[in-house]
Parts: sequence; structure tokens; C-alpha cells
Amino acid sequence: MKVLVINGSPHLNGCTDRGLKEVEKTLLAHNIEVERINVGNKDVRGCIGCNFCREHGRCVFNDIVNESAPKFAEADGLLVGSPVYYAGCNGQLLAFLDRLFYSTSGVVDKTMKVGAAVISSRRAGSTSAFDEINKYFTISSMPIVSSTYWNEVHGFTAADVEDDLEGLQTMRNLGKNMVFMLKAISMAREAQGLPEQERGTFTNFHTEG
Repeated sequence: MKVLVINGSPHLNGCTDRGLKEVEKTLLAHNIEVERINVGNKDVRGCIGCNFCREHGRCVFNDIVNESAPKFAEADGLLVGSPVYYAGCNGQLLAFLDRLFYSTSGVVDKTMKVGAAVISSRRAGSTSAFDEINKYFTISSMPIVSSTYWNEVHGFTAADVEDDLEGLQTMRNLGKNMVFMLKAISMAREAQGLPEQERGTFTNFHTEG
């Protein structure tokens, strides 16, 4: 089994990285393969709603999003980390996630891929950023992995995070819960397959004439 890890911080060895590493160590200790993609230091533009992906199965902008899509398809879980900027996620990360999830609609079956968010902040704003990431999962039939506190670490530097013992504990528990969910879903898939998804109904309130 494999987890794709997305680091949304531009600081590759910063607080977000430290939180993600604690989860990764737990995953690796349980023989879960991990692959890391760093997004926050990349030039990622937002979705322009052109629907090129609907015809071609890939985003019109050929960048890290298209490079990541096959890795997302192969992964059993997605672990996404972000720093907090003005009580929200990093802009590059949100642009990346918008385009990754939208451009792979109908191409990558996300049903029962497990999703987990990791947030780092100096002081506050972490829970609203946490909500932002979790919404990508809930719209895609992806179960969310929880821990023994909100999935966050605190500090201004990676060294500060080392002193956030509860935060690191939360990360380890997140990793253990992710392992359990990955294995449980794998067993259920083998025994009975994935749940059937209804896709035929699309509600809007536009009327002609």
C-alpha cells in the first residue's frame, strides 16, 4: 500500500515538513510506502474553468498537477500538509488541489482512498485551514483520517515543533489510524468490492425560457 504526501509549504524543512515526517515515520514503520511531492515552492496557477480536462483527461496547464495525477491514481491514501496563512492554507497548495481533484474527475477513482490533513501554525487559524483540505476529501468519497486532537503542530520553526510534544503525538496517532484505515479498506475491498456510487443526478435550478 502507498500514501502520496503533499507538502504545501514553501519551506521544505519547516514546521509543516516536521509534522508530515512524524506521520511518514509511522507509516513506514508499518510497511506503508510513502512518496513526497513538494508543492509550496512551485509556480502553480489556479483553475480557469476551461474544462479542457473533461475532453483530454488532464489539465490544460502541463505542470506539477499533471505530473502528480498518475501518482494520485496509484496511491491508496493522500496526506496533505499546509502552513497557515491568514487562517487558511497556502495559495499554491489550494490551486494545486483544485486542479488535481477537478482534472482527475472521471479519470481517477477516488472512492475509499483515505485522506488526511496536517496543519502547522505559529498560534491560530489551524482549524479553518484543516477544514479547507478536508472538503476535497468529502466531495470525493474519501474517508478522512482523524487523530486524538485536530491534526496540527505548532511553532515558528521546525525546532519549535520538536517542543510541541502533544502535536507530535497527534501526528503519530494520525499515522497509526491511517495504517488501520488503509488495511481495513483493503480487506473490505477484497471481500466485497467498493461501494457503488450513484452519479446520474445533477441538480441545478436554471429553467429555460
